Parts: sequence; C-alpha cells; structure tokens
Amino acid sequence: MDSLASIFQFGFFQNAFWAALMASITCGLVGTYIVSRRIVFISGGITHASFGGIGLGYFLGINPILGALIFGVLSALGIEFFTRKADVREDSAIAMLWAFGMAIGIIFVYLTPGYAPNLMSYLFGNILTVSAGNLLFMGLITLAVIAFFITFFRMILFVSFDEEFALTNNAPVRLFNLVLISLVALTIVMNIRVVGIILVMSLLTIPQAISNIFTRNFGTMMILSVIFAFIGSMAGLLFSYSFNIPSGASIIFALVILFGILKLGSVGLERLGKNMRLPRV
Repeated sequence: MDSLASIFQFGFFQNAFWAALMASITCGLVGTYIVSRRIVFISGGITHASFGGIGLGYFLGINPILGALIFGVLSALGIEFFTRKADVREDSAIAMLWAFGMAIGIIFVYLTPGYAPNLMSYLFGNILTVSAGNLLFMGLITLAVIAFFITFFRMILFVSFDEEFALTNNAPVRLFNLVLISLVALTIVMNIRVVGIILVMSLLTIPQAISNIFTRNFGTMMILSVIFAFIGSMAGLLFSYSFNIPSGASIIFALVILFGILKLGSVGLERLGKNMRLPRV
C-alpha cells in the first residue's frame, strides 16, 4: 500500500490519473451513444483518418494533436456529407476516409525532413507521457461533453433509439447528428495520448459492453460505462507501471479481462438460478 501511495508523488503519474479520469468520462458518455446508434465502425473510420492530421502536423512543424483534431472533425463531417448528400453508402464512405487518412499520414511522415518521428505513442498510446497542456485540452473537451449530454439528454435519447420519430416531431436531428459526430471526433482525438489510434475504439466500446451485462437503461449505462472505464484504466495503468509495458495496451487488456470475469460470473449466476428453481407440480 505504501509503494502504491508513493507512486502518486510523481508528477507524471498524477497527470496520468487525471487523464484516465477524463478519458473515462468522455469515452463512457460518447461511447454509450456510439454503441446505442450502432456506429462503432464510424468511430473507427474517424480514429484512423485522424492519423493523416498527425502526419501533416509533423510535416508542418505544428502540434500533431492539432492536426489530428482538424482531420478527425473533417472526416466525421465528411462521412455525414457523403452518406446524407452525396448518396454514397456509409460503409464505403468510412472505408475511403479511413484509408485516405492513413495514406496521407504515412506520406507526410515520409516527407518530413530529418529522422522519422516515433509514432508509437500515437498509434498505441502512452498515458504516462500526458503533459499539463494535454490535460488542459482534455479538460475543456470533457467539460463540453458533460455539458452537452446533460443539457440535451432527452434529445440524444431520441436520436439514439428512434431518429424517425424525432424527425416527425420536427426535431433538429440533422444538426444534432453533426454536433454529436463532431463530439465523437473530439473525444477520439483527446484520447489518442491515452490509448492511441489503434486502441481508442476499444475504450469507446468495451466499458459499454461491461455495463450492458447489468443494465439496458441508457442513462444508467452511461454512468456504469464511466465507472468501468476508470476501473480498467487505473488497473491497466498500474499494471503498465509495475511491469514496464505499454500503457495503452495494458488498459485495453485490463478492460477485456474485467469484461470476461463479469460476463462469466453473470452467466454462471444465471445458470445457477435456473438450476435452483423448483419444478412446477
């Protein structure tokens, strides 16, 4: 216990703690919307398309996260445009922007003068390298996500489960879709430092899968997703620190193990309950 407490004396570990908390909040809220709308593949497309912004950022000598932010939002809006206005199949639009973003990123990294930058922290994440500036950016996005979901909770519920009904009631569904998909992009970009481009989609879906074991209620699932995301993030963070292994992969590993334990436990209890029922006479 003393050794665990001593870890928090380090500034980088304190930053990692706050980053894990904010990542859990944003991914818990936004991820519940993604899973409910069944648009996990869209989030994957946005995630990989943002790599183009990272490559462009390195080439221009600006913050790669800023480049990823621009590419992420533009790709999210691009998916909405192609599927709604240009009559392109959604899966085709996602695949094109997914591949295009990755291709642009690789090209600009190759064209960057000097040594090729180390992209491992962006691809797989390293929460232990989160800086005070990263925390400020994450804090602003977290506050925006919380404020939006609290203010427009009922509208988000409508859009998530019955978009056609919302349209018949003259609700601004198109505008809300654009805002929500932009929030998805912002959430993805802000968590690149935590788990990386390759694994961020898991942080948006695994906590929701765990929560779904216990509830089907949208609001309750959001709260539980935040809790389970934080538990998994801290467990992965401590596991990473203890064994000196990549933090992003450790966080996802911890979440999958948590899901497996709870799922097997729930199945076992369900079977036990069925076996204990008295036969009808």
